[in-house]
Amino acid sequence: MDKPIVAVTRKIPEAGLKLLADKFEIRLSKQDRVLKQEELKKLVKGAAGILALLTDKIDDSVLDAAGKQLKIVANYAVGFDNIDLAAAKKRKIAVTNTPGVLTEAVAEHTVALLMAAARRIVESDKFTRAGRYEGWEPELLLGYELQGKTLGIMGLGRIGSRVAEIAAKGFGMKVIYYDNGNRNKDMDTAIGSEAVSVRKVLTAADVISIHVPLLPSTKHLIGKREFESMKKTAILINTSRGPVIDEKALAYALSKKIIAGAGIDVFEFEPQITRELLKLDNIVMTPHTASATIEARNAMAELAAKNIINVLEGRSPLTPVK
Repeated sequence: MDKPIVAVTRKIPEAGLKLLADKFEIRLSKQDRVLKQEELKKLVKGAAGILALLTDKIDDSVLDAAGKQLKIVANYAVGFDNIDLAAAKKRKIAVTNTPGVLTEAVAEHTVALLMAAARRIVESDKFTRAGRYEGWEPELLLGYELQGKTLGIMGLGRIGSRVAEIAAKGFGMKVIYYDNGNRNKDMDTAIGSEAVSVRKVLTAADVISIHVPLLPSTKHLIGKREFESMKKTAILINTSRGPVIDEKALAYALSKKIIAGAGIDVFEFEPQITRELLKLDNIVMTPHTASATIEARNAMAELAAKNIINVLEGRSPLTPVK
């Protein structure tokens, strides 16, 4: 009897591929790049499971191309805005993601961006490499200390909560947050954090860190008006999804010193980057690598594979998207 086919849209760590290979026929894309839609449709034809990346657009036409035997789309990511959930639900296809296993990696990267932006690390590195360092100066590349400053978090899920904990316990920062009106009483007790309004986060925080999913309601959550309400010394960090921030408005706010700095790992038009941002020294940018640790990527691969195994063997997925 032929084994069910699992289509994998791009090579992932062996930890996940090995789990799948023990039970199914793997059809792995030979292209080490994002597939075009027609290539994607060809790859998934006849598959019982699809292991997709966040860069793959799994829409109605792709699900149709796969066929009626398709049972699951396992996203190798926490976000799932690349998948047409309504189309999947109509066909009774399970959709899963990989939450939890990359919390530490993304939280640590968020803090790394914050430190780099606050202490002007990248700018200092460029300055030094360019041969401009001629000795210690009293006001050379002055940055900001974090102790005693206020961190404002937008979206208090697993990652946002971990960032709050690191900031409070590691740097002695005060934490305020907005999470759709929800409160995390346990966290408030543990670190003295406080649930506030969106406006209070924007106006009171010295650092604003974004941790919301990309939804119609969160697109351009931060734009011109929001930047103008922030402190001139504020630093904005984004490791969630690019379109949450109006990138042109961010470039303008940074160039005009409406805010002091930014650190971003995601972009509105990935992989394209708003050209004006590339010219600025007061922003630190990384190429969507917040979860790029060996530990996190292996765990993501294993979790995505286990979700596929469970569904194709008639069990419930471990981390279904609801």
